[in-house]
Amino acid sequence: MAASLADVPQLLLNGVMAGAILTAPAIGLTAIYAVLRFPNFAVASHATIGAFAGYLANVGLGWPLVPAALVAFLAAGAVGVVSDWVVLRPLRPAGLITATIASVALTIALENLVRLGFGNQLRDYDLPILRDWRFGGLRVGPQQLEDLAIAAVAVAALFAFLRFTRLGKAMRAVADNPTLAAIKGIDADLVAVLVNFVAMGLAGLGGMLIGLDTSIDPLTGFRALLAVFAAAVVGGLGSIPGAVVGALSVGVAEELSLLVLPPDYRTVVGFIAILLVLTLRPRGILGARAY
Repeated sequence: MAASLADVPQLLLNGVMAGAILTAPAIGLTAIYAVLRFPNFAVASHATIGAFAGYLANVGLGWPLVPAALVAFLAAGAVGVVSDWVVLRPLRPAGLITATIASVALTIALENLVRLGFGNQLRDYDLPILRDWRFGGLRVGPQQLEDLAIAAVAVAALFAFLRFTRLGKAMRAVADNPTLAAIKGIDADLVAVLVNFVAMGLAGLGGMLIGLDTSIDPLTGFRALLAVFAAAVVGGLGSIPGAVVGALSVGVAEELSLLVLPPDYRTVVGFIAILLVLTLRPRGILGARAY
């Protein structure tokens, strides 16, 4: 049953929470596009890998969520570096279409490896059962706020890294002008390794945050891929601030769609968002490669 107008404030709040979870993988996708010039759809499988790495740390080892989230980031980032170096790096010179198709094949292969290791059953994190908090008629779960805080800290840390560190500035230089960056002596291979580690690490963190909000299985990342891609396109492929704006926009739009659509059809919002942006503003809200 569709929501009513009285539910709009709650839907807006839910949308911000959902959009915050999308920011990490959306930034990962757009960062790879900015530096390596192709959309790496393997962010989906790396989101799944991060979700399961965090699950092993949280449930298997009994670690709290914050250390488990760090494990999710590191595990997905490490797999991202290895998978790119072995599979995608040799194919990138063949062009955008070849690299993009290879990334789709890679995500299918990695998801099936996760399925081989963990099976298809749904898994949940070890979380305390807490009542929702109520503020003036609005409900918000303590876990939602913790997810929001983790995502916000990760995004803030990334912006600080890009702005204040030498490696971050090298990434920005390659994204802005790879030819000039090469003349300045910046090692493109090192930057590629770094961007894959950071981007896939963020995808893995995002996968764990998605799992904390619902549950996880080998298709956790795949189910979120359309929304993640829509967020990157809406914000402007290559723009990290745009990915944040796009993720929040898609999150809110998906929740508001419940006013007119059954919940099963909310994923159509991603398709509509991509169509509208490509038709009306192909560069997205904040353009391309704006840091």
